[in-house]
Amino acid sequence: MTGSETSPSFRLAYVPGVTPAKWVRIWNERVPDIPLTLLQVPAAEATGMLRERTADAGLVRLPVDRTVFSAIPLYTETTVVVVPKDHLVTAVDEVSLADLAEEVVFHPLDDVLDWERPPGQPAFERPATTEDAIELVAAGVGLLVVPQSLARLYHRRDLTYRTVADAPQSGVALSWPEDATTDLVEDFIGIVRGRTVNSTRGRTPAGADTRSKEKRPDASGARRGSAAAGTGKQGKPTARSPRSGSGGAGGSRRGKPRRRS
Repeated sequence: MTGSETSPSFRLAYVPGVTPAKWVRIWNERVPDIPLTLLQVPAAEATGMLRERTADAGLVRLPVDRTVFSAIPLYTETTVVVVPKDHLVTAVDEVSLADLAEEVVFHPLDDVLDWERPPGQPAFERPATTEDAIELVAAGVGLLVVPQSLARLYHRRDLTYRTVADAPQSGVALSWPEDATTDLVEDFIGIVRGRTVNSTRGRTPAGADTRSKEKRPDASGARRGSAAAGTGKQGKPTARSPRSGSGGAGGSRRGKPRRRS
């Protein structure tokens, strides 16, 4: 089963700024017979795609509706302010929201930060997208506060960024519809959590040996058995040990060759 009755692949949505390449590579190594299809989607549309089952899972920005979706938080991003390279902000490594109070700060319609009150002075308009806001910053008419991955995604040579210490941060999570936890979703969960291919916490691979670990000798046990054959658990000679004889005389000649007359 692929996670979708109409698709022969596992469909993974991801939002701008998220880079799923590492997880895709591991998927291709572990599940080579099921292609992984990547679907880039605006952050505001990601959960709608999951709800409509046009994607099996998604790398999305938090928060999500936990009554509808399951979510595994993956990481939280640093928040930065994007500025022209000759801006005064570039004189320091880190700023606060108070430092931006007199600056015009754009608040695009696709902003992913959960502001109680956006910082700075309001711009003359709200750009439609973060990418549009970046162009306005390059034109020298305002600044933009975003997760660091978006500053990198829309990098320009004439712009740079600095950390904003007290700004809200954006969390990224793996999410999927709570009532659609398929085998392939479980496989991908194992990958993003760093489980090994034989991990017992994930889905058991087809044909895997499900016998208890206690019944399987490990490598160290095998070496101990071959190197110390004839020795009991406490180091006492056993019946198979060349050091034990059938009587006292045999025991007294341990390790000495018998002379022939």
